[in-house]
Amino acid sequence: MAMQTAPKRVITAWAMYDWANSAYNLVITSTIFPAYYAAVTTNKQLGDSVYFFGRKFINTSLFDYCIAAAYLIIAFLSPILSSIADYKGNKKSFMKVFCYVGGLACCGLYFFAPTTANSTNAVAFGNGVLEIGMICFMLAAIGYCGSLVFYNAYLPEIAAEADQDRISAKGFAYGYIGSVILQIVCFLILLKPNWFGITNAFLPPRLSFVLVGLWWMGFAQITFKILPKNKPINRGNQNVSWRNGFRELKKVWLHVKQLPVLKRYLQSFFFYSMGVQTVMLVATIYGSKELELPAETLIITILIIQLVAILGSYLMSMLSAKYGNLMVLAYCIAAWMAICVGGYFIQKQSPIQFYILGALVGLVMGGIQSLSRSTYAKLMPETKDTASFFSYYDVTEKLAIVIGLFSFGWIEEIAETMRNSVLVLAGFFFIALVLMMLTIKKNKERVNVK
Repeated sequence: MAMQTAPKRVITAWAMYDWANSAYNLVITSTIFPAYYAAVTTNKQLGDSVYFFGRKFINTSLFDYCIAAAYLIIAFLSPILSSIADYKGNKKSFMKVFCYVGGLACCGLYFFAPTTANSTNAVAFGNGVLEIGMICFMLAAIGYCGSLVFYNAYLPEIAAEADQDRISAKGFAYGYIGSVILQIVCFLILLKPNWFGITNAFLPPRLSFVLVGLWWMGFAQITFKILPKNKPINRGNQNVSWRNGFRELKKVWLHVKQLPVLKRYLQSFFFYSMGVQTVMLVATIYGSKELELPAETLIITILIIQLVAILGSYLMSMLSAKYGNLMVLAYCIAAWMAICVGGYFIQKQSPIQFYILGALVGLVMGGIQSLSRSTYAKLMPETKDTASFFSYYDVTEKLAIVIGLFSFGWIEEIAETMRNSVLVLAGFFFIALVLMMLTIKKNKERVNVK
């Protein structure tokens, strides 16, 4: 008997977690925190250098390395936790833990504040403040990524294959709408602090970080209340241990090797994830430092990206119904490659060019994210081990992000400019496009055999 899509109430509750956590992705990783971080870690004495646990870094490279470290940690943890979640039937419990870790870490960023601000030294931190701030930043990323492992694993459990593109797009659309609403509130606090009786210039962004944590944990309660608990998988008398997660990951890997289309797809996904996720995580820093754009321009650009992405996620879902997921993904990858080349040549202090580039990013960002998730759900074999298969998917993505971010930061330190790093991302997209075309070829061969 074919699986039936869950009731609308359950689907909406699932999508509401995107509404809840996407505020983190927008405010903390994409707009206000990167701009705030760049401002408070640049001073007249050290320039763009900072000392983190006694070692000197370029501030933006440290930003990249901290995110990369967070993603590396979650890449290690997710197979262990996913295996336990499948055996015990407690995906939702793990979602809660990571949600609260991430939400509380966002609130903890309130304490990431400079202690001085004067004409000789733009900002200075008390002992350990930078370290505490970056640790909270990393914990927030771990909470966000960790909860998504289990959130994504619910998709094939609540949606029939024919509905997965639509429901996946719905989740991303809810995320974009929810995050934009909170971003506008934070934007008002930043631009009009006098409306709220705020006189400290460093307070508005820090209040935004607290609002993100409260929004995330608050709206997640809708998901936690309605989303059903998954059923445990009967493994006989097999004990659950941390090794089981890696055994499951190896089992998935051996299974994937026997599925030529899925194998090629994941190879392409690995390379374009290096580019997509890195662009999304460093765009604000790039605009602030390399293009010398004001914070208002950067925030407006990110809002444009989010709003256009709502349209993009639904548009790509419609196109995939006509042309197929893999072909639409190939076009998206080609567009991303062109965006990176455009980003390399964009002029400094040119808001209009940045707005146009941002609109193009938004158009393909929502589509490539929602289609990637639903395409994987379609290509993976029928199995009860959905958390283990999505753990493999998430580990692939997280390792790609680690490589992408590390490459971006390392090349900047060597070349002393981010523009060369952007060209490297274009190279990742080129490799991904070649692999995606091979995936399409393999898929046609499979269909013809049938």
